[in-house]
Amino acid sequence: MAEAAGTPGQPLGRQCLPRQMRLRKRAEYLAIQASAKKASGRHYTVLRSQAGRDPEIWRLGVTVSRKVGNAVVRNRIKRWIREGFRRRVDRERRGFAVVVIARPSAAGSSYEETARELAWLLERLGRR
Repeated sequence: MAEAAGTPGQPLGRQCLPRQMRLRKRAEYLAIQASAKKASGRHYTVLRSQAGRDPEIWRLGVTVSRKVGNAVVRNRIKRWIREGFRRRVDRERRGFAVVVIARPSAAGSSYEETARELAWLLERLGRR
């Protein structure tokens, strides 16, 4: 069994975006789209709106259509987006819901490009 990155001999533990921080229902996505501020970049479009349910947490929804690629590519992009938000969540203002829409060009991007672009788009939305 391979060691995880981190302290030698210590398991890294589960690192994921908690379920209560994810948008899960279509009605939640539609409510955000109706009242959201929008910023677009090269690979992603980000919509930001008031979270509604709990003013103390961020909520994240991810949309990656089949135009982006096959299931392997789409799932990789979704993991990258969730990980980028998980690493940023403590630095952001609370009480917002965010929907990230991947464009077909996202299939050719890397994790670093994804994290950088999403951080830039969130900063743009924070100034509006």
